[in-house]
Amino acid sequence: MTVKKITTEQQLEEAFVIRKAVFVEEQHVPLVDEFDEYDHVDAECNHILVYHENKPVGTGRLRVVDHEGKLERICLLENVRSLGLGKVIIEALEDIAKEQHIKKVKLHGQTHAEGFYQKLGYETASDVFMEDGIPHVLMTKTF
Repeated sequence: MTVKKITTEQQLEEAFVIRKAVFVEEQHVPLVDEFDEYDHVDAECNHILVYHENKPVGTGRLRVVDHEGKLERICLLENVRSLGLGKVIIEALEDIAKEQHIKKVKLHGQTHAEGFYQKLGYETASDVFMEDGIPHVLMTKTF
């Protein structure tokens, strides 16, 4: 397992393939909603890729919003979800936040993953709300 910050267009395309497979094809998020103005190598956020057996299998990104880190687009291909790589993605994004002296991070977690995020120290900070037809909660963590 390896984690890399995305620095090339090719790596970003690999992340897009994962996101499209998970969010668009598996979870039926509209393609137009999945990709946005932050999906560039030189954008004001940090994208990462997680590799398993030298293949890209997971991704996520960190954006700074109002002096807080916002973890976004966190996903893993279905065949590697039982390997503990979700925790690796979260910890890598948190490490980037800490490097930037960010003291608080937040994310919109799908409700089925709420327990996963709680085990990593996140607290639920909202009632359930819908994003792209999927129930979510706001979750936060302070370092």
